Amino acid sequence: MKMKPLDKIKTMLLSSSVLVLLSACQSTTPSSSVEYSLVYGFKEQKSKSIYLSDETGQSRIKIADVTKHDGYPSVSPDGKQVAFYGKYDKRKTWSIHVGNIDGTNMQRLTNTKHVWDSAPAWSADGKTIIFSREYKDSSRGWQEEVWLMNADGTEQRQIKAIKGRAAQFMPDGRILFQSKSGPSQISIANGDGSNIITLTNDDTDNMSPKLSPSGKKIAYLSNRDGNQEVYVMGIDGANQKRLTVNSIQEWDPAWSSDGTKVYFSSQSTHGFYDIYKVNTDGTSMDKVLNQGSQASTVYKVDKIYLKD
Repeated sequence: MKMKPLDKIKTMLLSSSVLVLLSACQSTTPSSSVEYSLVYGFKEQKSKSIYLSDETGQSRIKIADVTKHDGYPSVSPDGKQVAFYGKYDKRKTWSIHVGNIDGTNMQRLTNTKHVWDSAPAWSADGKTIIFSREYKDSSRGWQEEVWLMNADGTEQRQIKAIKGRAAQFMPDGRILFQSKSGPSQISIANGDGSNIITLTNDDTDNMSPKLSPSGKKIAYLSNRDGNQEVYVMGIDGANQKRLTVNSIQEWDPAWSSDGTKVYFSSQSTHGFYDIYKVNTDGTSMDKVLNQGSQASTVYKVDKIYLKD
């Protein structure tokens, strides 16, 4: 067993006035009142679906099973919708989807064949989704692009000044992202892609940046010490600190709602990933979920009530 981190995220779903009836969703442990704090991809035999979970992994609800290969979930700021990717054409085409948090009204938003659309993230007002697009061009070169669209899938457009992926909006409207591979670096740009500021600057890959709830720190991945591990740094790139030490690769960092812990995925003995948590000082690494990956934090403070 590969012991690796991730902690308790004190977050829940939906605004305090919203009650969600999840009678259509599959729950491993139905309860009249459960606090959910994580959304993630869960491996079920040969398929992967999107689940909500409490911080212990004991109560889980399936909210999306669209393509049998769903992943990279992200909950909207108001807690009402979830965006994720699904795979088509024998996994050659990846497309962004959006649906209600109760599992209803699932819609495919991107349809371009033979590209990989992934890692959706929401603007602060919930009106825009930013996502990554990767593909081989006509000369067989690998392209990494950042795209925007309205939350209903309209007005899809590329931010041409940015080459990279794993982008997310910052509270001030700027974009946090990783630059194109070879090696990739963590950068910040204006909303139109101008004024790029590079926070890491070395000859290794620095990837998958995630902004803390306070907006003052960034969790990310780097292989600068020979293995892909979880790091944190200040929003200005200062005080870069390694949190995990392992002989296997770590993936998919995400913050707890109070900013004291980082969740991540770690390769496991059963051929997939498990989700862990770790304190931001590198202490108290614990497993949270088996057979899970690509975790994202749910940032609305309330509860979901299940219909018995």
